[in-house]
Amino acid sequence: MTHPFLDLAPLSAAHFASIEDRVAGLLSTGQDVVITQGEALLPLEGAIRGAAGPGTTALNVITGPYGQTFGNWLRDCGATVIDLPVPFHTAVTAARIREAFAAHPAIDFVSLVHAEAATGNTNPVAEIGEVVREHGALFYLDAVASVGAEPVLPDAWGVDLCVIGAQKAMGGPAGVSAISVSERAWARMAANPRAPRRSYLSLLDWKERWIDGGRRALPHAPAQLEMLGLEACLERIEAVGLDAVMSRHASAAAATRAGALALGGGLEPYVHEAADAAPVATTLRVPAGVDACELVAKALAMDPALPLIAGGGALASEMVRVNHYGPDATPGAVHSSLAGLGAALAGFGVTVDPQGARRAAAEAWG
Repeated sequence: MTHPFLDLAPLSAAHFASIEDRVAGLLSTGQDVVITQGEALLPLEGAIRGAAGPGTTALNVITGPYGQTFGNWLRDCGATVIDLPVPFHTAVTAARIREAFAAHPAIDFVSLVHAEAATGNTNPVAEIGEVVREHGALFYLDAVASVGAEPVLPDAWGVDLCVIGAQKAMGGPAGVSAISVSERAWARMAANPRAPRRSYLSLLDWKERWIDGGRRALPHAPAQLEMLGLEACLERIEAVGLDAVMSRHASAAAATRAGALALGGGLEPYVHEAADAAPVATTLRVPAGVDACELVAKALAMDPALPLIAGGGALASEMVRVNHYGPDATPGAVHSSLAGLGAALAGFGVTVDPQGARRAAAEAWG
């Protein structure tokens, strides 16, 4: 018995390369793009271990949990790490980056998360990129959550290592990711004696065996289902236009924020300023006396399909996240999420205005 998801012809090198080219088009980049065969943590870690070492002085911006992870990897590589923690309810500014360079002129590597879905903030990468370029540092960017929800432009912003994943705003599979790599980044990795080689974490292996070989022979068998899923979501984005996809995410964020404020009951945006809030997901602080995990559990008990999750770690009791990305960046998903939160809050004895929330969300969507 044949099965359409199992009995597939092998994915050719030419087909693999054509999907990489479409990713490059999505990012408007002329840099090399490598599609890595695993979730985005694979290229995120591989890029740091390839480019950083004992001689590296890294400025690591922390606006959420992933920034903390990057600092751990950098230290593990032997780099000198200068952490720049930023309150999770806001964004870092280019001025803060400039101040860090003034205080630590040896900085030659900057790591930053574009949009932190876990905390709901987004950072002004274009302005930060100008500062990083002025100082000649290598710029590493996690754009996993932002790609598809807001512009991601490695070339225009001077990003040397830009990692994306398909599982959020792109609406694709989680098991495949991609990275764009500048010539400067390749040179830094080639000069790093500690850069992974003959390893699943090695980007240099892909360069030498795949890119330098003219992309004619794949280093190993690709994750075929994930590759086809990535191609399908790229086709979907191309069909409607990237601007339309980003606009839909921006509308979902604006509608969720406005609806949550109108819902009342003490629910409020976790990120204080709308300009600092990520289009991919909206984080909300729950009212005093309400546990976020219990609130989400109540809402999901009524509708398991709601794109709601409680915050992670220390934020688990106080934050709710509305994941309005990919197929959930729709008015219906926003209205359902607000209705579910309203009903769950009412179960805690909190007074809410679900009709007001619905009106406010509809007006904000425009």
